[in-house]
Amino acid sequence: MVGWPFQALGILELAQSPGTSRHLKKYCLSVVLTMGGAVSAGEDNDELIDNLKEAQYIRTELVEQAFRAVDRADYYLEEFKENAYKDLAWKHGNIHLSAPCIYSEVMEALDLQPGLSFLNLGSGTGYLSSMVGLILGPFGVNHGVELHSDVIEYAKQKLDFFIRTSDSFDKFDFCEPSFVIGNCLEISPDCSQYDRVYCGAGVQKEHEEYMKSLLKVGGILVMPLEEKLTKITRTGPSAWETKKILAVSFAPLIQPCHSETGKSRLVQLPPLAVRSLQDLARIAIRGTIKKVIRQETVSSSGNGLKSTPGVKRRRVRRRRMETIVFLDKEVFASRISSPSDDNSCEDLEEESREEDRAPPPEAKPAPPVNFLREKVLSLPLPDPLKYYLLYYREK
Repeated sequence: MVGWPFQALGILELAQSPGTSRHLKKYCLSVVLTMGGAVSAGEDNDELIDNLKEAQYIRTELVEQAFRAVDRADYYLEEFKENAYKDLAWKHGNIHLSAPCIYSEVMEALDLQPGLSFLNLGSGTGYLSSMVGLILGPFGVNHGVELHSDVIEYAKQKLDFFIRTSDSFDKFDFCEPSFVIGNCLEISPDCSQYDRVYCGAGVQKEHEEYMKSLLKVGGILVMPLEEKLTKITRTGPSAWETKKILAVSFAPLIQPCHSETGKSRLVQLPPLAVRSLQDLARIAIRGTIKKVIRQETVSSSGNGLKSTPGVKRRRVRRRRMETIVFLDKEVFASRISSPSDDNSCEDLEEESREEDRAPPPEAKPAPPVNFLREKVLSLPLPDPLKYYLLYYREK
């Protein structure tokens, strides 16, 4: 169970203990299922983010924008997508995703800014690296180390899909992640240090100093250390500030396997390459077009404020839920409710009154217009150059 809130795991272990009575098992399972993670499930990515904001896991605008831009469901296998917007970890074979509340705390703790360098140890599907890349911008550095080659291929496919098809891609200047295969405990000692480092596996105390060595002075390291999500800031060459963020339970780091010669296989991180002139030109042109679009928006709104239609999201109400749980060859049927359900009759009456007062439903809003794409396609340029400026995107 990668990245589960620790309290839920403890209750689940108690429920599965051989000495626990049948009634206590039922009670423990009811508690776990009521928790369901740190926040309620959403029906789509935006609703999941709304719930994370309401619970104060997402606290800054930059992090919110990144979470809304990358749809979590796109990183699930097709047969598991119905669980994408639940605040739960997901694992299938070597592929894993931490719970959204964990990623939220990680993103907030990293205090990301444009132009920084980032190293993701155990980069997995690339979901977190893609969100980080939206904040780092085109002049940042975004590297990931992953142990399993099949997960590297999966991450590259998901990254390619995001760049080609995401409606939100053109709203950002993206720092594309680079992934390398290897054990993150065997990074070559002559590799550069980073402004921000995250480790997505449980770190034992014996590896704490190794992790700190990857960090520049002034940098931030976030990792699960002894079952606590921990933020370490390097304030000087040998000075550190440590803050415990959240109790968590992560799978531990896998220890290196030495080759037949007894030597370790050192991981070489990608070089800190300078952007090509062609890349710099594309970044500059896209940036100029975005400025023109913003100026046109300000001019058309008159007062400098963009007028956007208000779309009221549906009210989320937690309802009672019939749940069947299978444990130790026994079947428990339990009725799960949250504390807010105590006044369910009053809530239903209130909801009925609100529906009576509500205006007739408006027509479904049209999908947002990609003004950057429209502007590029209208330019008097050869088609290959237009497609290059659009990153050869499909939409």
